[in-house]
Formats: sequence, structure tokens, C-alpha cells
Amino acid sequence: MTISVGDRIPSSTLVKVTPDGPDQVDTASYFAGRTVALFAVPGAYTPTCSAKHLPGFVAQADALKAKGVDEIACTAVNDAFVLDAWSKSSGADGVTMLADGNGDFAKALGLTMDGSKFGMGTRSQRYAMLVEDGVVKQLHVEAPGEFKVSTAENLLAGL
Repeated sequence: MTISVGDRIPSSTLVKVTPDGPDQVDTASYFAGRTVALFAVPGAYTPTCSAKHLPGFVAQADALKAKGVDEIACTAVNDAFVLDAWSKSSGADGVTMLADGNGDFAKALGLTMDGSKFGMGTRSQRYAMLVEDGVVKQLHVEAPGEFKVSTAENLLAGL
């Protein structure tokens, strides 16, 4: 079942790199008591993700925060070290990278895609959501191969 507006974020564990190394992130704790703009990309360093999706959220970070977003986070079915390197090479300091290395979070959301024809295996669909205190308030899932509704600007327009 695919997550919908009004649903609570499922319990899962993601990983982020900290100065002390990889850190486990429990989704229930992470989303509790605050507003998070979460977006997912099929893969770090892939063309649309690197040229448009991540840069859009970096560019709109101040505007999102001015509208009450406490944190901007990106997730992908990549390991935490790849996401950390992508963040550094992209200058994405204001975006928290949350690795979903095995795709468990994407599966729990019901938002996986089969990228095997591109040699990518099972990945996350491209989406953006606004999560308030663990509950999905906005959800924008892209059609395969598109980049229209999951932009930072579209999420911002809904605030």
C-alpha cells in the first residue's frame, strides 16, 4: 500500500554520516515534533537528481524554512557514504542526507520503482513530501521519467 496524505510515516531506520561516522536514524524519532521537507531521488549522482532535484531544494532552503520547515532531507537507495560524498560535491550543506541502503524505507512507503533496465535494481520513486510531527501533509509523487511535481517550488507553493 502506498503512503497517502494523512498517513503516519512508517517505522524504519535510515543512516546518515556524521563527523563520528555513520549514525542510525529512527524515523519515528526523526520526524517527531517538527516539520520536515523530505524528497527522494532514484539515485545520487544521476542526471536529473544532480542537475535539478537536489539543487532546487538547496536554492529554496531559506524560503522553505521561512514557511516553517525545520529541516530539509533527501533520501535515496544508496549507502550513506555515497550520499555524503554527493552532498559535499553538490554543495548541499542545508540538506540532510538519509541513506536507505536496502530500500526498506521506500518499500515501507510503497514508493519503490524497478530501475533494473538501467542497471539500478529496486530504487525509490522520485517524490517530495511535507511531514509534520510524523504525519504526511503533502505528497507529490512523480510519474516514471518525469520531474514536475516533486520540485522544491511545488512543495513551497503548498505551504
